[in-house]
Amino acid sequence: MTNRTIRALTLGLLASTALAQPALGQDSPAPTDPADQPSVAAAQTAPDDRDIIVVTAQKREENLQDVPISVQAIGTRRLDQLNIANFEDYTKQLPSVAYQTAQPGLTVVYMRGVASGGDGNHSGSLPSVGTYLDEQPVTTIGGTLDIHIYDIARIESLAGPQGTLYGASSQAGTIRIITNKPELGVTSGRVDAEINKVAHGGWGGKLDGMVNLPISERMAFRGVAFYQRDAGYIDNVFRERSYYVFDDDVADITIDNADLAKKNHNDQRIYGGRAALKVDLDDNWTVTPTVFHQNLKADGFFAYDPNIGDLKIDRYFDEVRKDRFTQAALTIEGKIANFDITYAGAYLNRKTYTLSDYSDYADTYDALYADYNPDYGGLAYFYYLDGAGNFIDPRQYIIGTDHFKKLSQEIRIASPADRPFRVIAGAFYQRQSNQIHQDYRVDDLAPELSVNGLAGTLWLTEQNRVDKDYALFGEASFDVTPQVTITAGGRLFKYDNTLIGFFGFGRNPGDGGDGPFSAFPRNGAGSSRTGVAQCFTESGERLYDRDTDSYASDRTLLPGLRGAPCTNLAEYEDGKLKPKRAKGSGFTHRLNATYKPNDDLMFYGTWSRGFRPGGLNRRADIAPYDPDYLTNFEVGWKTTLADGRLRWNGAVYHQKWNKFQFSFLGANSFTEIQNGSDARINGVETDVSYAHRGLTINAAAAYTDAKTTGTICAANGDEPPCPDSFVAAEKGTRLPITPRLKGSVTARYSWPVMAAARAHVQAGVAYQGSAPATLRTQILWVGTGGIVNPREVLGKIRASTLVDVAGGISWQRYNIELYVANLFDKRNDLSRFVTCSSCFQTKILPGTPRTIGLRVGTRF
Repeated sequence: MTNRTIRALTLGLLASTALAQPALGQDSPAPTDPADQPSVAAAQTAPDDRDIIVVTAQKREENLQDVPISVQAIGTRRLDQLNIANFEDYTKQLPSVAYQTAQPGLTVVYMRGVASGGDGNHSGSLPSVGTYLDEQPVTTIGGTLDIHIYDIARIESLAGPQGTLYGASSQAGTIRIITNKPELGVTSGRVDAEINKVAHGGWGGKLDGMVNLPISERMAFRGVAFYQRDAGYIDNVFRERSYYVFDDDVADITIDNADLAKKNHNDQRIYGGRAALKVDLDDNWTVTPTVFHQNLKADGFFAYDPNIGDLKIDRYFDEVRKDRFTQAALTIEGKIANFDITYAGAYLNRKTYTLSDYSDYADTYDALYADYNPDYGGLAYFYYLDGAGNFIDPRQYIIGTDHFKKLSQEIRIASPADRPFRVIAGAFYQRQSNQIHQDYRVDDLAPELSVNGLAGTLWLTEQNRVDKDYALFGEASFDVTPQVTITAGGRLFKYDNTLIGFFGFGRNPGDGGDGPFSAFPRNGAGSSRTGVAQCFTESGERLYDRDTDSYASDRTLLPGLRGAPCTNLAEYEDGKLKPKRAKGSGFTHRLNATYKPNDDLMFYGTWSRGFRPGGLNRRADIAPYDPDYLTNFEVGWKTTLADGRLRWNGAVYHQKWNKFQFSFLGANSFTEIQNGSDARINGVETDVSYAHRGLTINAAAAYTDAKTTGTICAANGDEPPCPDSFVAAEKGTRLPITPRLKGSVTARYSWPVMAAARAHVQAGVAYQGSAPATLRTQILWVGTGGIVNPREVLGKIRASTLVDVAGGISWQRYNIELYVANLFDKRNDLSRFVTCSSCFQTKILPGTPRTIGLRVGTRF
């Protein structure tokens, strides 16, 4: 079945669902009086000592305490109480989760220490953690969507390999965001508003609303709308930068950012909505189409330079990031005999636009070459000339766009859950693509020094990437006795990934007899060996042969994508260019034994395996990278004590990560991926909840010890002992990003006040230890050829302790709350990074400073 056919089928099902409305609406009952419905406010504020959390981690509805997996779930009530609105908010409560981010909407997620420091580049590895919105995966090549959290039933965090039921991007775990579904026969809604003030920054706020409306006896609609403005708190301060000119008759170039200097320059706005329709076709079949749209616009830069000052940065271009996505999804649930049938299909369309300051690159190379070899004939300025040969401002900026598309389809069948032998099986297909455009620009750059035909473009990336996944999966459980259950599952998978396009510098005609596409005049690569030089000609040759320093006999270049001058990332076959391809197949498994001596106590042991597909490197001289596999050995427990008021769950695990993929900024500061050594990860995770007479306490913690078990060489494919003794990371190197210890605890107490009202106070503490910011311990410093430890350049992601407090009153239909997040205004590092491989200007992306806010809401 073609992608066009599949998409047409999905849209047809959506349309048929909408057309079903008139027939079903003929017997519509009278509207329900809101006064007859249970109060939503009362349900969310009254104490409940025996709260049962239902999850669908195993693709069935089950009590959390009956699921033999390490699962944390944050339900609707806690999401509201903790004022959770985004990814940063909820991951504070999930100790097994760590992440890297450089700007809003661009986040790479890790679980249980399975992190090698990949930067989420659009040409890099696929994620190791899957993110689902309801039944559909929303993990994209560039990272995780930061979905606005409102009217959410729960967030589930499934730690450890979930490759059997969830597939390729669930190697280390899965995060599931489950929305509240339309309710038949119920008219209800809510509106919540907030205003807040950020320390060292400006004012922000948000407005959220939800409505649930019955359309007929068998049909209901649920809609959500939201708008959020986050205040800036990073100051773009006035600074000057000077660039050395190798000409005694020409003054050095000095520029400043006076026109962009501004306080609180990093504000952002998020708005969008969600619409869902639930249609009961009969007593057994339900159709639920949904549409989710979100739009983000972030101005400025969200990190600061500690060498300039706390929450201060110097930027020289007007930076902006726009990120919008729309997902249309369709879920069909029904029964055939006693078997449950589920179809889940979705189409995701995501577009991003970014204008980024890349001045650090020019600064770095100017300083390196000026200091290292001042007699190199003007090398520091080899691409800073205009068409008349005058020296120009060398600062760079990047205009980047990504267009992600993702189509996923899954169908599965499950036998009755109350039988001693239970089976769930299904098939999965996914196709995701990305049109990548990255234009590295220097204003007024000479056409002769630019990418051919694109004046001012120093470097261009113009590529198409497609990743396809196919799978058959299944799990079977058998109750050996009423207390003992054995589960075995597997997933047979196949992947097919392709990449085609152009990347690199230009190669323009030189002077005199140098001929077309010569090495002179010099540009960004000295001799411009990366870029047009490696493009294919009509005869299938590369334009320039590096080994022989000679040109192809045929110099007619084959065309490139979307205005690129030619194609250098492809395979030549039968007179045509085809995408580079990496494909493979394999099998993963999960074996589990569960022992339940009684209804309140469970022990389990699991042996499972997760995988991540292999892929392609852009440069022709770097080999493709292979799949990596994670093997997990885990024992866990779940306990319900004190007549249901106390829950204590936990797990101890040992994981082996074989030939893990890791990416880094290589030559010319573009991403390279290779398979490293193996790693082992040992850990413990636990969570506790207690509720009694208005008091609720929730705590969670994780200890993670993750290290390499072999030496990683700097050169791709080299095995120890490393050539030239150049080691990227020694055996026993700690894996990056994940702290050894992370935990949180929240206590809330509520009590009745006045008539039909309850007051509450709440306090929470979140701690995370320090962690390395990168995997590698040695890199070659461009310009000097020396070896530098990037961990010393970046510094550690620092340990932090954050305290949040809140207090308020809730009535039957109204609520008001005053809160303070990050009470003591601590700087917690979300990421530490540099812009290019040899850049020395470390940037720190902090969490939000102390925020004081007022929330009000009404429900009906």
